[in-house]
Amino acid sequence: MTRRGIFLLFEGVDRCGKTTQTKLLHDALNASSPHQPSALLHFPDRSTAIGKSIHSYLTSSEAMDDHAIHLLFSANRWEAASKIESILASGQHIIMDRYSFSGVAFSAAKSGMSLDWCWAPEIGLPKPDAVIFLDVPVIQASTRADFGQERYETTAFQEKVYRNFYDIMERATPKWHVVDATGTIEQVQEKVMAIAKETIAKYSESPLNHFEKFWLVFRQLNEQKLLDEMERNVSLKVKSLPKNLMIECLMVFGGGTCA
Repeated sequence: MTRRGIFLLFEGVDRCGKTTQTKLLHDALNASSPHQPSALLHFPDRSTAIGKSIHSYLTSSEAMDDHAIHLLFSANRWEAASKIESILASGQHIIMDRYSFSGVAFSAAKSGMSLDWCWAPEIGLPKPDAVIFLDVPVIQASTRADFGQERYETTAFQEKVYRNFYDIMERATPKWHVVDATGTIEQVQEKVMAIAKETIAKYSESPLNHFEKFWLVFRQLNEQKLLDEMERNVSLKVKSLPKNLMIECLMVFGGGTCA
């Protein structure tokens, strides 16, 4: 049986080095494992009709409703979903430059847009096996070439995006690897390659997963934390409930007494 390819995603603020590191990893994997090549994908994919509309929006001052443009970005990912699954099933690895987490982090940085609302259209998309977050302070990224050429490339907006990424890390699987990307290209590449090798070894024989609801993932990751909070804050009456009902009670009422 053909081992599936692994799905490795790179995320980060603009100008953090994703384009450079994804290409270096793609080339290195193809050189070291020609029998199991890798594909390099980018989002947004500006080659499609939807992608062309996104490109026009990003490179102009054209106004568009924030909810509408978020759904357009999500549609751009959905139109590639079957392609992603097909590539992985064929045994090829996918190295991806931006995906759903960027879509959510950027949209939720706008006024009136929540992480949960932004996540909803992503449910059901193929889920990466691991995420590499290239961590560069926004003030440093803003000094790199071409920063400021597109709509979202302002330091104030990118700071909000940066904070959103860290909020998402605490709520969403898969495993996130935070890589200090302030060093040399070679230093960052060495760290990235180690993560890629670990991911290939761990996931190539595992089934491909798909994104879940944010709150479900949050619940799975924080169940013990919720129980601990309940022990401190809720009434004795609630503590006598079955564990699943105690968790429901705490989540609905925010840790207060549910009696």
